[in-house]
Amino acid sequence: MKVLLLHRKRDFDLYQLPDHRYRRQQTDRNAVLLALLWNGPSLVQDRELDTLLRAMAIGDEFVWAVAQQAILNGLHNDQDTILYRQAVLSDCLKNPAIVRDLYELMTAIGEEVRRHWWNTSSAYPSSVLYSSVELMEASLEVLRKLRTVAEESTGEFQSEGFKSLFALAKAELNEGYLDEIKNCLQELRFRRGALLSAELGENNEGRHYRLRKARSKEPNWLERLLGKGPVSYTFRLDPRDEAGGRILSDIRGRGIARSARALAQSADHVLGFFKALRTELAFYVGCLNLAQQLSSIGMPTCLPTPKETRERGYQLQGLYDVCLALTMKQRVVANSANAEGKHLVIITGANQGGKSTFLRSVGLAQLMMQCGMFVSAESFSAGLTPALFTHYKREEDATMKSGKFDEELARMSDIVEHLVPDSLLLFNESFAATNDREGSEIATQIVRALLEKRMKVLYVTHLYEFARGFFEGGDKDALFLRAERKPDGTRTFRLMEAGPLETSYGVDLYREVFCHSEAIKP
Repeated sequence: MKVLLLHRKRDFDLYQLPDHRYRRQQTDRNAVLLALLWNGPSLVQDRELDTLLRAMAIGDEFVWAVAQQAILNGLHNDQDTILYRQAVLSDCLKNPAIVRDLYELMTAIGEEVRRHWWNTSSAYPSSVLYSSVELMEASLEVLRKLRTVAEESTGEFQSEGFKSLFALAKAELNEGYLDEIKNCLQELRFRRGALLSAELGENNEGRHYRLRKARSKEPNWLERLLGKGPVSYTFRLDPRDEAGGRILSDIRGRGIARSARALAQSADHVLGFFKALRTELAFYVGCLNLAQQLSSIGMPTCLPTPKETRERGYQLQGLYDVCLALTMKQRVVANSANAEGKHLVIITGANQGGKSTFLRSVGLAQLMMQCGMFVSAESFSAGLTPALFTHYKREEDATMKSGKFDEELARMSDIVEHLVPDSLLLFNESFAATNDREGSEIATQIVRALLEKRMKVLYVTHLYEFARGFFEGGDKDALFLRAERKPDGTRTFRLMEAGPLETSYGVDLYREVFCHSEAIKP
């Protein structure tokens, strides 16, 4: 049985890496993060993903791990997978209580598994059989509840994923089948003893031990009185015969060994289904948690429109930084822009005018869209990208082995080594550690080379010569945005379509900090 809520043809693997290598021994979330993408830590730092994941998890470490893997590995999803998940997510948003109940049900059976798992790997067949029976009986109750949910909720869910899951539950988990399993489990408790058969082998040693089906019912007193005597020989052990008891226990273990292994495999199969269902539901529970928090502060969300990888640019309406909204717990300024068909977006303007926030909001929206989530905007449309890279300014190297400019060039070199066509690169104040002329020349050469190799670039900068060069060059495939500043120096944190200015109005910050400080002196 497959869940198929995150993919149409395969289950979601929590520890599957983008290149399909497995690292199941890594359970620490930071270790998994480092294994997902070579630039995973940079994406988390520059996009402030911890804030997003914290809002999705609300203290549930499992939801955190699933959401983290889904978001960072989402860049490998195709358009069909994204639309498939959006349909499932729409059902979840319409029926949050049912989805949460299913997740809690799968979590509860997981706790039951942790209480019994050690016996299923025991060397003693009797221990394996006992634990497997316990797990299967607990699983039967969960399967019944799952079938009940499927029967009662079929009309409420319209997505292919949920319809397939519920159809499977109703077809495979009918009452007759579950009752038959229950009866078999009761027999495997051997309350009337285990009926075995064996053959004599070499040196009269027993071989080919088999577990046989016992009589359907015990004879009543009249049948025992009038019936024929037993056709088999019997013997009884003395209660103090420990050696004989061990021999009989060994014989019993040989007889039930195959049945114990078969039942353990069946239990593993059923529990694997529960684990897969819990994993895939965890992603949607995280989405529900996030949607609830954004709704409580009055911020909109939308299901974005993913376009083909070869398409360039964005169409966004009311896009905001979801992490900023979650941190401030209030409404934040949103921006709109039409960059359809643009392979380069250069953002300039006043210091502290919202440029970096806008850049972060675009990067987060891209990641959220490609993993199948909703987006923090009124509407959002963008082409898919197979890889996302961030090049943000960093603090001085604490070891003093290199300066900021050398460190920027080294990181850019690492990014170039991992580039693939149609990658998205987000630059924030890159190459500003040197003078304007040298930084502009380096930035210009790098960006032109990236565009020639079919990359998509968003660049926040104060390098006037760099921005002016592209603006005056008349590139029709470039969009220029500028952070709005009112005549009195007030920042609106909105971006408007406009060319670069020679000043970033740093004097405003000087006046705010130093002049204000002078004014408040006694």
